[in-house]
Amino acid sequence: MNKNIKLYQVRKYGLFALLVGLLTGCMSDLLDTKPYDKVNADDMWTTDYLTDLGMGRVYSALRAGYSSSGASHRALYQFDQLGLSTQCRDIHGFMNGTINSSNDLFKNVWKDMYTGIARANDLINNMPALSPSDEAKKRRYVAEAKFLRAYYYFRLNQLFKGVPVYLEEVEVEEMNHPRETEETIWEVVLKDLNDALAETALPDKYGAGHADYGRVTRGAVYALRGKVYLYMKEYEKAISDFEQVGKCGYDLFTGDYKVLFKEENEQCDEMIFSIQNIGVDKYGTDTQFYCGTRSSYGSCWNTFLVSPNIVDMYEYTDGTKFDWDDIIPGYNSMPVKDRQVYFLRDGLTEEEMHEAVLKGLDMSLYLPAGNEERIRKAYENRDPRLEANVITPYANYLGVLDGKDFNTTLRWPFRNQNEPEGDLRTDTPTYFYYLHRKFVYEGMYETPNRAYCPTDFPVIRYADVLLMWAEALAELAGGVSTEAIALVNRVRERAGVAPLNSSPATRVNSRQELIERIRNERRIEFVNEGINYFDELRWKTLEEVVYYSGNGIKQVWGEVVSAYLWPGDHLYTWPIPLTEIQMNPAITQNPGWGS
Repeated sequence: MNKNIKLYQVRKYGLFALLVGLLTGCMSDLLDTKPYDKVNADDMWTTDYLTDLGMGRVYSALRAGYSSSGASHRALYQFDQLGLSTQCRDIHGFMNGTINSSNDLFKNVWKDMYTGIARANDLINNMPALSPSDEAKKRRYVAEAKFLRAYYYFRLNQLFKGVPVYLEEVEVEEMNHPRETEETIWEVVLKDLNDALAETALPDKYGAGHADYGRVTRGAVYALRGKVYLYMKEYEKAISDFEQVGKCGYDLFTGDYKVLFKEENEQCDEMIFSIQNIGVDKYGTDTQFYCGTRSSYGSCWNTFLVSPNIVDMYEYTDGTKFDWDDIIPGYNSMPVKDRQVYFLRDGLTEEEMHEAVLKGLDMSLYLPAGNEERIRKAYENRDPRLEANVITPYANYLGVLDGKDFNTTLRWPFRNQNEPEGDLRTDTPTYFYYLHRKFVYEGMYETPNRAYCPTDFPVIRYADVLLMWAEALAELAGGVSTEAIALVNRVRERAGVAPLNSSPATRVNSRQELIERIRNERRIEFVNEGINYFDELRWKTLEEVVYYSGNGIKQVWGEVVSAYLWPGDHLYTWPIPLTEIQMNPAITQNPGWGS
């Protein structure tokens, strides 16, 4: 890591994470004894220092689910294993139909969000009267807390579709409200966001390096409110809010898509609201730990993988759709398990050849002099976001070996990373998977530790706003919206792929085709960003893109290792955790999930 980045980390630590770290470390007994309960107002808000710490606690609930002690399945990026783009090699109960309302995922997400809400309630209801901080700061903190409370209720409503509302402090035994409707929760969220926008002390945007960078801005409030309107199908209001985000000073990053997700660009104009990370224990991201490989710094677990379904969705740079038959004629029609022969590395040993024959592979299809070159052609001249997001077969990855940078290549079958060719080593050597590249660190110096990596994790970025804006325009239009196409093309052109309507291959012929194009653009743009699963829930497309017959955790050539099952439409709505119903009889369960 270069000196400038190290100095930046010190400043970033002093700005935000130190504030949170002091609170969670020195005062954890005070604030965490009852995570559902109010923070003791008699002990808080009485100094400017405590006011800052209390505000940090409202933000810190964003970090729930990030852990190096075992994949929690609720860190934001980990939700995508339930969608189209990511697959988890430890198959989730959602995928095999065994999940029920007592599962810890439901209980912990519910607890995480209500913990954030309780902290926000305490600040909103107590801080203004008790804190000696200056009035502008207190007003700004209330606006920030209302945004965060809105975000936590937004997440609950995305998943549970109507929950109890608590806007005042309550003791645990007083948490006996019945559920409100999904529509009512959207109104609760909107009121908080409207209140935040009414606060003039909230700035439009913080520039990179600003002492308060990472806090809520008016641009973030407009972006979240626009997303709420999109859920409510109030498309004109959504469009109006998305327009305002750009007026607040946010825009697409103008550099290469791949480096957008590097630490040096985490405060660029595209990042509207992010989870702040630093390279310090408990305050970094764990993407390296669960998306890296044994060749990555720290020797990590490739728990979360990339689905072949999303890889095949990336077009060629000219906008032509990718088709395996164009690379290997007859590929699509042959038995899936037999395709493995095409992915075998050059120069197979006698033992490797023997194993291939035992598997029943037709070795007459193997090209001893050029198998790898043939497969690499399948990934050449493709949308550059593919190689930026995914480590593909026979592509390079800068790993670490014996404390030094070490170039590796993803080859099949795996031999030994110590050999001159440097095979990329995973903890799944008997399978050949696509691996994540986005948010996986390279070499020795990008991260100080596999368990707490420093790059901020985007919650909302401007590409997300542009594509939601395009979606709203397309939904409103009677035909093909040229305005929507222009917005999509801003994202495509930044990535280096041909714009829509620039050739016969990219021609959009109908409103429905445009809507599907926008959905696909979101799918390929946001791999490993915790967006896809929530999109598929909103679109109600899980049966179409995830739970169809023959889908599951797949190797590169499409062979299913573990099949997915579709228990029913009720999976579009999460169950109220069984423990909550037991504690509060006023709560009713969602249909399809039992009592």
